[in-house]
Amino acid sequence: MILYHGSFLEVAKPDLLHSRPNVDFGLGFYTTPLYEQAEKWCGKFKRRGKAGIVSRYILDEEAFHQLKVLNFDSYSEAWLDFILVCRSGKDKSDYDIVMGGVANDRVFNTVELYFDGLIDKAEAIERLRYEKPNMQVCLRTERALNGYLHFEGSELV
Repeated sequence: MILYHGSFLEVAKPDLLHSRPNVDFGLGFYTTPLYEQAEKWCGKFKRRGKAGIVSRYILDEEAFHQLKVLNFDSYSEAWLDFILVCRSGKDKSDYDIVMGGVANDRVFNTVELYFDGLIDKAEAIERLRYEKPNMQVCLRTERALNGYLHFEGSELV
């Protein structure tokens, strides 16, 4: 599987040290199989006057057989629950890789309304049904990063 990472620098050797906690799928190295999504991630750096660089990787398919993987095929109650646990810093799961939709601005607004108790879970899921999911693949362990993710190169965008 080809994956991309959008940043202000080339990331030839991903690690967990530079990862932010309390994001969609918790601490990890975030990638996407969608080049356009990685380009979009570069946008926040470019707006700050930095470079936009998309790094490219190959994720060895054997990872899906050897590691503990959680895959959300769509925005769902389970996805919403997992996002809320991770964003609140309460995730204790031991997944090596988590895959699923990105909580982009529109999706995040719905998640925040639910998180703040302004809409219930059923209303949140109903609203999310109409959002086209983007895809992110979060590698959450050194084993996943060092054993199955292989750097292929990068380019300035």
